[in-house]
Amino acid sequence: MTRFKAAALQMRSGMDPAENARAFEAMVREAARLGASYVQSPEMTGALVRDRATLRKIIRPQEEDSLAATARRLAAELAITVHLGSTPIALADGKVANRAFLFGPDGALVAIYDKIHMFDVDLDHGESWRESATYQPGGAAMVAELPLASIGLAICYDLRFPQLFRAQAMAGAQVLTAPAAFTRQTGEAHWHVLTRARAIENGAWMIAAAQGGLHQDGRETFGHSVIVDPWGGIAAEAEGDEPGIIVADIDTEASTKARAKIPNLRNGRDFAVEVAAAGATAARRAAAS
Repeated sequence: MTRFKAAALQMRSGMDPAENARAFEAMVREAARLGASYVQSPEMTGALVRDRATLRKIIRPQEEDSLAATARRLAAELAITVHLGSTPIALADGKVANRAFLFGPDGALVAIYDKIHMFDVDLDHGESWRESATYQPGGAAMVAELPLASIGLAICYDLRFPQLFRAQAMAGAQVLTAPAAFTRQTGEAHWHVLTRARAIENGAWMIAAAQGGLHQDGRETFGHSVIVDPWGGIAAEAEGDEPGIIVADIDTEASTKARAKIPNLRNGRDFAVEVAAAGATAARRAAAS
């Protein structure tokens, strides 16, 4: 059993990586002052930039990224776990990674995770996104085994793919994460349902730091950062879309208890899928007999 205080940072990142890094550092320091030993920031902490050409001009490779360096420095200085929810990282082939970083309290890089599922959607009112035009998807799920807990890493749109979180839970994750930049339109409809569902169906904590408000590149994000307990209760939530910090006490024993009550991770069964066409079902049955 492990108990620790977790913080989720709700931000409104703009197009200037240096300015975003300063805001991130101030919030991490405040979260540590509040007693958090695990601090998570949202998706695209370092820069929210819709224009591809502009984005490529301002981002750097991992070894040169100032935000990742800031997160590493703060983790070591404050002796906390810092989960940089994601930031854009330049890749050698001209593509970009939407990459998360997890630094331990000694400043060591514990894990990185590249967002697997690309946000390619056409929403109402002409809102359209093609993340795959800029970003290279990752190909591996990640569970980081820390002294605090086993933590599964995911990013934003991944939240709509329950098989990813089930695989992490089956691999031992007690805490699931979904740092995000949900659009206002999709957030209003689905954010709370999805974050609570992933927690409930896996008997795990869900920590989801979010971007919120109107950003410099014109997009509007939903905010409402949440920490959900393994029974689906909301342990902490940002009230709206303004920047701020939420904290909650995490007890990994709550995950163990939830899974004991409803052991669906053990009760799952393999199955086939059959498709029955009207008018053909009776004929197939007759032929089989």
